[in-house]
Amino acid sequence: MFVAPDPGRQRLRNSLRAVMGVGLAVAVAELAGLSLTASITGGLAALLALFTVLDPTVRAQRVTTALLPAAGFPVLALATTLHGTPAARDAAFLAVVFAGVYARRWGPRGHALGIFGFMMFFVTQFLHAVPAQLPELYAAVGLALLSAGAARFLLWPIERRTPPPAAPSGLPGTGLARTTTRQAFQATAACGFALALGQFLSEDRWYWAVGTAWWIFVNTASRGETLVRGFRRVLGTVIGIAAGLLIAVPLHGAPAPTAALVAVCVFGIFYTAAPSYSWMMFFVTVMAGLLYGLLGVLHPGLLLLRFEETAVGAIGAALAVVLVLPVTTHATNDAWIQRTLHCVRLATAASFKRLAGDPDADPAPHAAELELLLGRVRLSLAPLVHPLSPYRGRKARAQRVIALLDECAVEVRGLAAVAADQDASHDARLAAACWRVEAAVEALTVPHADRAVRTEKLAVSRCEAVPANAPALSHVNGLERLLAELVDPLTAPRGILLAA
Repeated sequence: MFVAPDPGRQRLRNSLRAVMGVGLAVAVAELAGLSLTASITGGLAALLALFTVLDPTVRAQRVTTALLPAAGFPVLALATTLHGTPAARDAAFLAVVFAGVYARRWGPRGHALGIFGFMMFFVTQFLHAVPAQLPELYAAVGLALLSAGAARFLLWPIERRTPPPAAPSGLPGTGLARTTTRQAFQATAACGFALALGQFLSEDRWYWAVGTAWWIFVNTASRGETLVRGFRRVLGTVIGIAAGLLIAVPLHGAPAPTAALVAVCVFGIFYTAAPSYSWMMFFVTVMAGLLYGLLGVLHPGLLLLRFEETAVGAIGAALAVVLVLPVTTHATNDAWIQRTLHCVRLATAASFKRLAGDPDADPAPHAAELELLLGRVRLSLAPLVHPLSPYRGRKARAQRVIALLDECAVEVRGLAAVAADQDASHDARLAAACWRVEAAVEALTVPHADRAVRTEKLAVSRCEAVPANAPALSHVNGLERLLAELVDPLTAPRGILLAA
């Protein structure tokens, strides 16, 4: 969590801006004289707007933020109206679940709108909102989105200077095989199970089970990824509950220290989301305990119930990915690894063009995209490198692949930094070295090629000693070496392949 790469301090700045945006939303709600329930709703709406809107351009982010009420307001009305009719409320909630997941097929905007709609239904259950509170909730959410937009686009417009890299799109497919369609059915089945068993445990707090099942399916693509994410969610929740017993319960909802700790939790959620799902869930759980303290309903038994509901949701997600349209982990490993290698090639080619004098060539976006793709590789390989994985051979090779790809990212970042230097010189040997990198990537990504063919294509000559005044060549030679070392873990005999 603390040593994960943070190019340009992007995660740090986003986390600090999130604290500012959420704090501004709550302050505006309080100044407007809204109730505590409305202020909490506004704060959560601002958090969601800053957390889920991930469009690749600032203009697209503005449009998506402006569209959030279109997804959230009807759901708020539906949830509050059906609050007193459990059967209709439950059916509507599952319909929102299906629509929210299905909307992910429309890219980052659909993803954000789907999450926002689901969470508006969830928040009304969390706060036990009723129809009489609807105008106030609308006002709180509207003010919160304006506050989040002000923080993002006016007060601290990070993306104007550093455009955000586009999130890697899901793997292709058609019909029910498409990730969004399949997961829509899986998530609905998981949430249905969680809803039924969650209500058996508690008629008042059942929604935590549904929320757990829902969030486990966010940003996962295979059975193994979902199972590992469920384990990490339970682990983070358990640690968060322990912290809540020591922190949130003794506070008894005291406003000032609670507000300060909620701000810390908001920062933690944003800062740890990418490198560690368990730690993100730790901060989410502590924040939930603090909010319950503000509402005056927090006690140790409630935190225990929170754990039970989380476990139910994780079990529901596990059953769904195993029984409903399952996709095995090995079906996605190779695809993400190959996309990562292609990104290495694109970054290298762009750096070479930039150093050769092309002002339009820019390796920085490729370097940023590489970090996101590496996150997807880690997520895809997580079942193999998990401490409980019984496959020792695959585990060792998966760890080797991750380590080598991480080193590739270091070389790419260094190469991009050299290319950005206007005084950097173009080494005559750079073209040949870049060509060898391209050939190496091509060899590693040839479909169904046997080990002999790939090894032959990667038989690059030993690099000569690179002078100190040729840093670009040094980085490219480093990439050559790392790509050659990837041959063994990526081309093992059939039966023990990473992606067999």
